[in-house]
Amino acid sequence: MRERVQAALNQVRPTLQKDGGDVVLIDVTDDGIVKVQLTGACKGCPMSQMTLKEGIEKFIKAEVPEINKVEAV
Repeated sequence: MRERVQAALNQVRPTLQKDGGDVVLIDVTDDGIVKVQLTGACKGCPMSQMTLKEGIEKFIKAEVPEINKVEAV
């Protein structure tokens, strides 16, 4: 499952990088929680929670349906 999540993040990453940010996969738990770290411009951006929930989480859940949520650490 971790490989599928990483592949999904790799598809999202170019969009974040265009704005000076990035996302790093930290962990995928057995209960379907993906832990990521937002870096670069995304780290301090006031829109980072929206990016995380409405962008990254939605995309990962579409690609890997067994994921329950994505959280920033």
